[in-house]
Amino acid sequence: MHILISGIVVLGITSGIFWYCLPRNGQWHRFCDTEYEPYIGVAFTSGIALGFTMVLSAAISLWGN
Repeated sequence: MHILISGIVVLGITSGIFWYCLPRNGQWHRFCDTEYEPYIGVAFTSGIALGFTMVLSAAISLWGN
């Protein structure tokens, strides 16, 4: 059950940070067109994958019991 809650929290935090980094009022985020841009994309992808994997693992574990 702790893994399920942790996975939901990781998904929520990653989604919130992604939403914060979206363009607003016609201005890009400060990491756009910098050398850090690819790393930010990898971090978002890793966070979503980690959270989804945690939720899926917990769901399978709970369903199996």
